[in-house]
Amino acid sequence: METHGPLGTLWVSFGLIAFYLALIWLNSLLGMFLTPLFIVPGTWLLDWLKKRKTARGGSPTNENSYQG
Repeated sequence: METHGPLGTLWVSFGLIAFYLALIWLNSLLGMFLTPLFIVPGTWLLDWLKKRKTARGGSPTNENSYQG
């Protein structure tokens, strides 16, 4: 069995710590920058559906509609 000693173990542990910190950082950045790319068009779609319903004669103030 090959052994690398305590220095090799520390080197690998620092490398793994750096890797996982970078992974967490990248995932948080992706969440921050990609979320608006889905949220903003979703609000446009909901607004368009609401205008369409109003134009077709539906009342947007009945109890079944979203009042958010």
